[in-house]
Amino acid sequence: MSATTDHLAASALSSQARVETPFRRFVSDFFESKVATGACVMLSVIIFIALFAPLISPQNPYDLAVVDVMNARLEPGEQSWSGDLTFVLGSDGAGRDMLSAIFYGLRISLSVGVMSGIIAMIIGMVVGLMAAYFGGRTDTVIMRIVDLQLSFPAILIALVLIAILGKGVDKVIIALVTVQWAYYARTVRGSALVERRKEYIEAATCLALSHRRIVFRHLLPNCLPPMIVVGTLQTAHAISLEATLSFLGLGLPQTEPSLGLLIANGFEYMLSGKYWISFFPGIALLVTIVTINLVGDQLRDVLNPRLER
Repeated sequence: MSATTDHLAASALSSQARVETPFRRFVSDFFESKVATGACVMLSVIIFIALFAPLISPQNPYDLAVVDVMNARLEPGEQSWSGDLTFVLGSDGAGRDMLSAIFYGLRISLSVGVMSGIIAMIIGMVVGLMAAYFGGRTDTVIMRIVDLQLSFPAILIALVLIAILGKGVDKVIIALVTVQWAYYARTVRGSALVERRKEYIEAATCLALSHRRIVFRHLLPNCLPPMIVVGTLQTAHAISLEATLSFLGLGLPQTEPSLGLLIANGFEYMLSGKYWISFFPGIALLVTIVTINLVGDQLRDVLNPRLER
């Protein structure tokens, strides 16, 4: 009886280990790279700053009752004229604390990048799955539309849409979604075409399961790994596109600042030696984009066995 109990316990532990092994292997492979570990730590810090910017910022840089023009263009380390605040990274032309402005700008930039990425991923996945699953004319029409959009530079399409829609967070998100969905559609279509020819899809078709169940219960889960990688990289791309639009004065309004808008605000002072107004937001933007790209590269290496080092 004791031997039987021990055998059952060993079997339970073995099955539990088998269930936990894939996740543990993924985590161990991902954090095997010191660069990826550092990028994850940095990304966690960036997300923390973006989420809790109102709590950790020295001031609200867009509260007119707090900002004083007497503190305009102070160098890093100088104190405000009242002596109640030290501008660690200096102040801009309106007297706003640059550190606080960067925290708030990072919040807006990440929000726009993540929201546009999620919406574009959902649209791209649905369109790509439809093209791969139904094939024929559906696939031909969808992929010709995708090829047509991808033949134009992304920034050109975004500029045209912003010029038509106007400024605003929602307008920028619409423009970025329009630019990005084709990348997701092409990626998920390629993965779904491979899965479409496998036995489990043919078996589900023979069992007369509904198209929606086959696509979303069987086909979609096996297409998610490449979508996660593309989503990470496209989020960084969306942040850089939004910063470019805001720098050109076509993105977000002054009341909803992003890192690109902060860089633009200090560009006119560069020649007069007030470098910090554009320099520090530019460094924040660079670190954010590079960090997200490093995480995406490591995810690509881990999720694609053919790229295993």
